[in-house]
Amino acid sequence: MQTPLYLPTHGLHEEAFKADGSVQPHWQYLVKSLSHLGTDAIASRQRKAERILRDAGATYNVYNMKGGANQSWKLDIVPSIISSEEWGQIEMGLLERAELFNLLLKDIYGPKDLIRTGVIPPEALFLHQGFLRPCQGTSLPGDHQLIFHSTDMVRNADGEICVFTDRTQNPSGAGYALENRTVMSRVLPSLYRDSHVHRLALYFQKLRGQLFSLCTNQDNPRVVILTPGPLNEAYFEHAYLANYLGLHLVQSGDLTVRDGYVWMKSLDGLSRVDVIYRRVDDSFCDPVELRGDSTLGVPNLLEVARSGRVIIANPLGSGVLENPIFLKYLPAISQALLGRELRLKTVETRWLAEPNDLARVREDIDNWVIKPIYRGGLANSVATKGQDENNKAKLLKQVLERPEHYVAQPLMIPSHVPALVNNKLQARPAILRTFSLASDNAYICMPGALTRVGTQEQAIIISNQQGAYSKDTWVVASEPQRIVSNLLNAQTQDALDEANQISLPSRVVENLFWFGRYSERAESLLRILRTIFVLFNNEEVIPIACRERLLWALSEVSSMFPGFKDADANLLENPEQELIEMIADGNRSGSVRANLNALFYCANESKELLSTDMLRVINDIADTMSSLDDMLEQVRDNDMPLSSPEEAMGPLVTALMALAGFAQESMIRGEGWRFMELGKRIERSYQTSVLVEQLLSQELEGGEESILVQALLLSVENLISYRRRYRNRMAIPACLNLVLLDTNNPRSLLFQLQAINEQIATLPGQRKPRNELPLEARTALRAQTQTQLLQLVEISKSTDGQRAALSVFCQDIANSMDEVSTQISAKYFDHKKTSQQLVRN
Repeated sequence: MQTPLYLPTHGLHEEAFKADGSVQPHWQYLVKSLSHLGTDAIASRQRKAERILRDAGATYNVYNMKGGANQSWKLDIVPSIISSEEWGQIEMGLLERAELFNLLLKDIYGPKDLIRTGVIPPEALFLHQGFLRPCQGTSLPGDHQLIFHSTDMVRNADGEICVFTDRTQNPSGAGYALENRTVMSRVLPSLYRDSHVHRLALYFQKLRGQLFSLCTNQDNPRVVILTPGPLNEAYFEHAYLANYLGLHLVQSGDLTVRDGYVWMKSLDGLSRVDVIYRRVDDSFCDPVELRGDSTLGVPNLLEVARSGRVIIANPLGSGVLENPIFLKYLPAISQALLGRELRLKTVETRWLAEPNDLARVREDIDNWVIKPIYRGGLANSVATKGQDENNKAKLLKQVLERPEHYVAQPLMIPSHVPALVNNKLQARPAILRTFSLASDNAYICMPGALTRVGTQEQAIIISNQQGAYSKDTWVVASEPQRIVSNLLNAQTQDALDEANQISLPSRVVENLFWFGRYSERAESLLRILRTIFVLFNNEEVIPIACRERLLWALSEVSSMFPGFKDADANLLENPEQELIEMIADGNRSGSVRANLNALFYCANESKELLSTDMLRVINDIADTMSSLDDMLEQVRDNDMPLSSPEEAMGPLVTALMALAGFAQESMIRGEGWRFMELGKRIERSYQTSVLVEQLLSQELEGGEESILVQALLLSVENLISYRRRYRNRMAIPACLNLVLLDTNNPRSLLFQLQAINEQIATLPGQRKPRNELPLEARTALRAQTQTQLLQLVEISKSTDGQRAALSVFCQDIANSMDEVSTQISAKYFDHKKTSQQLVRN
């Protein structure tokens, strides 16, 4: 077949091809291999990569866009390639640049010699919101204050590498680069293996080692990753790195300052934290001394950092290094601090507070990119080319009002790389993000990068927030790479084993507890809904009394009131629309959609503890729910009954059962699993007791009552077992024996209560003085004992048409489950109150 290549774009630098259209030497093997694969095979591999990313839960949150939350991470399977020789030159420049910015950070929060000697103007420092005066004098042990340094680079039209941005606050992307590499090694394994690509494992091994080396308490070092939470754009990366590095992922509510130290709130109490690898912006990290309205930080964190009792990487205040004004003065800064010019070229930068710079930009306004000096501040970067005159005038007016807050950089279309667009290779502009790490006595570079690709051929500003794709970046060697082992030596392993005995953050455990409850709640609701549709769509007409009891039971189980309680005859006769809302209306508390949304939230909050299989099933549930929404929308629009309950809800029930199965088979029986199991068993006990009371506490005529018994057995997945045991005779005592007391039945009430007591006995803090049981254990044991003492014949008897004893028993069990849940929450999930400034700065 014809090779799927393209001719170089005229006037622009092509990384893979020379000006005459021939392939660059280090790209030849890749281009040849892709050519042999062919279009269909490449498209198939691309779809496989998308499935892998989806199943792994790899997401990137796009702000201010409908459907942008938890959007799947985008990866183009055609890698970007850098030769080992060229990378050697780039690497030397990156290491030099990291050292320079480390020295610059020391000077800014130290003697400020650069300002004193006039190398940089004072405004370059004091105008920037990233300069934090409370951080003055704060320093980390050792020579390196800047632990992580990242750069954004492009190759210009001359083929020269040029840095246009430095990231020093909490650089993101390394985790996504690692995930890209993992996917590529599965999608194109032979191509990846035979290309002799430099491995990334050593960089992350060094990263982990560096974090632990910063700990002042080397006997039992404790390192956590501080994340803003699931709404952050790169939350997947935070959870991914926590898993890969074996660190706890914490949010602000998981940490507290006590007695001059930072502690993590865990089930066992407070666990001291030595190092915080932060992914929260500087000013948000401490609501007491920095930004008073922040809910993402830890009150008094800066005070502990100043005392040296906790190490924060990167240190608070390092965001000031991202000020693009420094790029204008970088040659002078380099001469002052290093005594030489930098190897890597930096893009020309003009500070618009300087009259000459402003005049130069105004003369040729169409060929500049205007940037605010603070990324979180006035505006995004704006490319003036292509803007209409009205927009240009507005931009210029905005700049002239506060010119000191803006810089301008020449309009530069990055070099192009081959990208897979509509199953064909096309030219797309790309930028490169690199990662450097302080390690031992020097910096090291990750031998690769995160390549981002524009969606259009002439794209100028390339950002994931604007839909850009990513690529794996291959630094190819001339011979196979030595495989680096991730195994730790025995001495280090012993220390880490001790450190990893830290209990989980209580927030994570709480979300797993509610994950269990919401999954069971959604499954129970789906089962009774499915039962109702099956019975109502049956050839036999359901008596009105049975319809009422079933619909009332549905309202009680879902807690969606008024629902069918006190409903008029028309609603009871035509319940389809209300049933549809109970399934799909996410704005109604208690609906299937609302419960699944809560389930997704809890899964996101505890993502780092869920297996890949569980994440895959959760994604399947989301996809299935979307399909169900589409079908229900058609039902609403056509005002027609939903006649296919198995087709509509069966896949959701199956997926929820698969989720429960993976939890049983793939989760370690640790604290997280125990609390998830507790939540599940408490919810099932509650649902069963409510359903039994609603369907059986009121006596009906024999034929009608048998319908309700059958509905109960079908809803709790016991109908087949009942028929095998009791043939087809529907009797209340026999039904209650199977549903309430049979411990061989994994869905019986007594089975749940025994499991609850077993799990409570294993929780932390269960030993009491004088051998007393804790409150939650007493409540659960009372419910189990009350169930074991049941006399089925007596409780099945009715007086004046009511089974009062059965009703009281079911209500007692439901109340006990509510009490157990509340008592567990109060004991293990109590979160700290937030401290904030009384007066804003």
